[in-house]
Amino acid sequence: MGQATLLAFDYGTRKLGVALGNTVTRQARALEIILAPTRQGRFARIGQLLQAWQPARLVVGLPLAPDGGEQHASLKGRRFANQLAGRYGLPVVLVDERGSSLQAQDKLGTHADDDAVAAAIILQRYLDALPAPAH
Repeated sequence: MGQATLLAFDYGTRKLGVALGNTVTRQARALEIILAPTRQGRFARIGQLLQAWQPARLVVGLPLAPDGGEQHASLKGRRFANQLAGRYGLPVVLVDERGSSLQAQDKLGTHADDDAVAAAIILQRYLDALPAPAH
């Protein structure tokens, strides 16, 4: 895989954290929190971000139960990932997001809006798991 820009999402029913990264620097950074109250507004903003950044792939945090099993939130995360893939025709990768919100709170302190930082942590996990580039 050559250079690719990636967008990642920390899905929530009220807020959607967004992060940006690329496969060359292998660094992720928080981008924004989408607070659109409607699904239509949310996808309109996602569409704007995709147009602005032209990502090659999307990463979505998958909320698993502490034991690694599926839970109700997992279904919502999977549904969101499927909607992204269907709506925008981009590959979508699911990444285990267990502990990402706690890590984000540790970085920010207490209960600041941590959704975008959590998305960056999810994306960083994905980037860290990529195979090392061949030299």
